[in-house]
Amino acid sequence: MNYSVPNIFNSIKNRSALVSVPGSKSITARALFIAALAKGTSELCGAGLSDDCLTFIGCLKSLGINVYVNGTAVTVDGCGGKLPVNSGEVYVGSAGTAARFITALLAFSEGEFVVRSSEQMKRRPMGDLISALEEAGARFEFLESKNRFPFKIYGTSAPAKEITVDITKSSQFMSAVLMAGVCAEGGVRVNAAGSHGTEYIDMTCDIMWSFGAGPVKERAYAVSGAYSARRYDIEPDVSAACYFYAMNRILGTDIKVRGVMPHSCQGDIKFIKLMQSGFDGGKADMSAFSDQALTMAAIAPYFSRPTHICGIGHIRGQECDRIAAMVSGLSAMGVKCEELEDGVIIYPSRPQPARIDTFGDHRVAMSFAVTGLRADGIVIENAEVCSKTFKEYFSVLDGLVGELTCGR
Repeated sequence: MNYSVPNIFNSIKNRSALVSVPGSKSITARALFIAALAKGTSELCGAGLSDDCLTFIGCLKSLGINVYVNGTAVTVDGCGGKLPVNSGEVYVGSAGTAARFITALLAFSEGEFVVRSSEQMKRRPMGDLISALEEAGARFEFLESKNRFPFKIYGTSAPAKEITVDITKSSQFMSAVLMAGVCAEGGVRVNAAGSHGTEYIDMTCDIMWSFGAGPVKERAYAVSGAYSARRYDIEPDVSAACYFYAMNRILGTDIKVRGVMPHSCQGDIKFIKLMQSGFDGGKADMSAFSDQALTMAAIAPYFSRPTHICGIGHIRGQECDRIAAMVSGLSAMGVKCEELEDGVIIYPSRPQPARIDTFGDHRVAMSFAVTGLRADGIVIENAEVCSKTFKEYFSVLDGLVGELTCGR
């Protein structure tokens, strides 16, 4: 579907609103992974059941893990660190979290497994994770292209005692190895190489601690022990919440997202704090919260100073080349911008009517919808791609627009 964004900038009568977003995709995926390896039955409350997380649940089920979904409550019967099957085929679709986490899990599990993906996921980086897992002792047989899906994994439960993971392209590589490390007989030490924000690694460690097997960090992360089942409450998705705080910045509204707290363990809380600080252009190193680089780009034309978004070179390897997608969308709206290797410079402009190519990327769709709330004629093409993380985004947006413009 295409979504025509309503320009409400001069029609706002009620500036306060409260909206709800799904549970955090990042936390849900990690909690599912850990609960699947725990001893006993865990209950995950407030789970975010986006397409990505449903794909991940499907992967776990295909590996013999019992997972039951009731609304936003998910019950997981853990396997105690040893998968109930030693062969099979798994489909990770376009879900980056499932792709990285499942690959690490199978590498640290005895058996032979085939892992397949969507065409989009075949193009996303996996090589540094695969190299680390091969160093650990797993073996990969590539069925099409080296370091790309599909491949066959020959796993080991007795990996090397020390592993180095290059996180330059994605911190998910490190999170995957840390969480799967409890499957290693006698434990494992994991070193991080390369440069990347560590906020999501810290989140992973926090959730591991909640299930009783958090890593000890000295020179490296030392992983040992076992997970124990528990009830776990999942925070609202701060990444999804950011779009509404971006709206506040350009509309002068006071939209709040239910359940979002300033002490959230999610790295994107930094974007919300930046918006609340009155950021009005300048240099923004977004390496630690790069999922919001598109959101920043979408509202940057309305700032009084040029905005230089940097530190985000790695997002070229996500669902699409997100830096190129920024430039494409901004240029379509007549916004002056300069593409850099690791970011973009955006100049104050008045966006013009345009159709936005989303490139199959949920964050492109949701971000540029924010731009259109203050510009005429912005149409988001293939807006349904938002279902990857926030299926109801445009329905929530419609309701919010009605609330802000009704004058009650």
